[in-house]
Amino acid sequence: MTQQSDNLSLTFAALADPTRRAILGRLSAGEATVNQLAEPFDISLPAISRHLKVLEGAGLISRGRDAQWRPCRIEAASLRDIVNWLEHYRRFWDSSFDRMDNYLKEIQKGKADGPHN
Repeated sequence: MTQQSDNLSLTFAALADPTRRAILGRLSAGEATVNQLAEPFDISLPAISRHLKVLEGAGLISRGRDAQWRPCRIEAASLRDIVNWLEHYRRFWDSSFDRMDNYLKEIQKGKADGPHN
């Protein structure tokens, strides 16, 4: 297993949880504290902290230290790795969509050429 695939495994595992995805969504708007990140969830601060540790372990966020304030911020590098990995499969998606588009055009043409009631 390569280092990149290992990092992707950590990243996808971290993103598998909807709470962690929501936390990333919030951080995409800017830095936030643990308390700010916990506000919309009906779970404990220790549970939020565990989610943050998973995100941090996957390289998706970092936590700073500014006196008592420990801002969390999103890190683009791991997200970029996902995009690069997905881009490899873009050819497959594009060709699948092209085939589906052609099939739909054939169906529409068949309906236009068929008997009219």
